[in-house]
Parts: sequence; structure tokens; C-alpha cells
Amino acid sequence: MEENSLWQILVPTLKRRPKGKMRYYTIRYHRLWDEKVRAISGGLTILSPAKGQWISTTGELYSERMIPVLIMCTKEQIDQIADITAKHYDQLAIFYYKVSDEVVIKHYAE
Repeated sequence: MEENSLWQILVPTLKRRPKGKMRYYTIRYHRLWDEKVRAISGGLTILSPAKGQWISTTGELYSERMIPVLIMCTKEQIDQIADITAKHYDQLAIFYYKVSDEVVIKHYAE
């Protein structure tokens, strides 16, 4: 059985549009993605948005606010989550990386 790791993935805040008017994804739309991720991993931690910049393979500069999300799951699961994220948000690329191999959830009696 593959071990869980802690991963971080960046979720976009803006819809991909032709040059001009930019529109933000609604909270409701983000929550649909949250449900899909919870169904795979069992949970996620959504952090405050951060500014991101990158240059595409065509040389175009993209600059937008991204939402960092922490997820405890296997490599296979994060790959699946990345694919779902790309489709859900209509993205050309998804950035995610392993934060740690050592992940602990310590449960206590209620």
C-alpha cells in the first residue's frame, strides 16, 4: 500500500479568458472542487490566496492570485487531483509538489 504524503497544489482564482475581461471563480464553484478532492483524499486545508507569476511555454507572462491547498494523500491520488483540477478550472498547467513524507494525524477520544 502506498504511503500518504503531504502535498500542496495551487488552485486558480481567475477564469481563463481571451485577453480583456477577467472573471473570478465563485466560492460555489470552488466548493464543487473541494467536494471532489475530499472524495479522493478525505480532506484538505485551504490557505490564504497568494500572488503567482509564471511564463507559459509560448512565452506569455501570467500573473494572478492562486489558492494554496494542502492535501494528505498518495502520489497516485495527487496525480488524480491534479487532473481533476486541470479539467475543473480549464487550466493549461497545474503546479503541485510534495511538502513532506512524514504526515501524522493523531486522533483523540471525543
